[in-house]
Amino acid sequence: MTTTPHTVPENTADTPEYPMPRAAGCPFDPPPGLYDRQRERPLSRVRVWDGSSPWLVTRHADQRALLADPRVSAVADTPGYPSAVPLPPGAVRRAFIAMDDPEHATHRRMLTSRFAIRRVEAMRPAVQRIVDGLIDDMLAGPNPTDLVEALALPLPSLVICELLGVPYGDHGLFQECSKGIISRTATPEERTAAHGELSGYLDELMGRKLAEPGDDLLSTLAERVRAGELTRQEAAEMGKLMLIAGHETTANMIALGTLTLLEHPDQLALLRDTDDPRLIVSAVEELLRYLTITHNGRRRVVLEDIEISGRTIRAGEGLILANDIGNRDPDVFPDPDRLDLARDARRHVAFGFGVHQCLGQPLARLELQVVYGTLYRRIPTLRRAVPLDAVPFKHDALVYGVHELPVSWW
Repeated sequence: MTTTPHTVPENTADTPEYPMPRAAGCPFDPPPGLYDRQRERPLSRVRVWDGSSPWLVTRHADQRALLADPRVSAVADTPGYPSAVPLPPGAVRRAFIAMDDPEHATHRRMLTSRFAIRRVEAMRPAVQRIVDGLIDDMLAGPNPTDLVEALALPLPSLVICELLGVPYGDHGLFQECSKGIISRTATPEERTAAHGELSGYLDELMGRKLAEPGDDLLSTLAERVRAGELTRQEAAEMGKLMLIAGHETTANMIALGTLTLLEHPDQLALLRDTDDPRLIVSAVEELLRYLTITHNGRRRVVLEDIEISGRTIRAGEGLILANDIGNRDPDVFPDPDRLDLARDARRHVAFGFGVHQCLGQPLARLELQVVYGTLYRRIPTLRRAVPLDAVPFKHDALVYGVHELPVSWW
């Protein structure tokens, strides 16, 4: 029998669908099927929405090796690439994270200085003021309240708007478009419409930056357009990527991390009562490891045959690197299902690995450190206002989190 590299072979009843379902009552843990695969078949086929069968990679070491291998491509329109959601033909627009080197490196270098650790660290006082102001408003407002709307979503939205030069008054538009883009249940037409509306918004804004530049990242990209290094559309697409990634991921980590800590009161007490910035830094890394909100896997396609874990992955075959289970690998993180804020979790792959690892991770870390180091100290009696099973988790999104988190205090 012959098969294409992307077709599920016959008689493979053990080829599960991906993403896999979570266990009831275990909203913070990867699906049981991922644990089974990591333990028994760390490199195996799965079936995705279009019937294709990419390789699922579950071990931490294999994921890092493949993410660092130049024979593995991030280009989403390469044949064999296992797209996370359906899109109409020709709908793929290549942001720089979906490019390979040297094109990827050229575009990435245009942005790296703005996300340099020293430059981001200089933003800490401003981020602290925003967090304190939002908590002031929260304490003065209704009790209970939704932590997502009161803090988790406004903070990263305000910060990324300031960095990019996007008017915060337009946050309703870009937040709504982002929901459509990362939804797993949206139709291809709905997703394309959301992409188009947000692209149009960023293109119009880029036009304003070309005419009247300011001291912001979009204006920096506008300079590249004037110099002929980028097209206006490329600059707008880069802005769109940073706008979505800059608020969606951090917002979900703030809310989901808070809920996780509320379910682990011993760990919350450590964080609430500390004045040691090293513990806050450690707590952020451990929560990133433990939750790993990109629960749809890093998607790649192989350009040349690769030997990994005793198997040969052929050119043209797709990869799904499930970083949520990679961050629960017991060979790297002892007792990985235990939340331990004092753990050294710095080797996690929540931000990816290799040349495509998250450009904005210094900013995300800063925001999380400020929130986790402030919220529970300022509101020490914070608690859930609804039962855990009444919290609406984002099983329908490409970025995991909660749609809302009702909380109260006394």
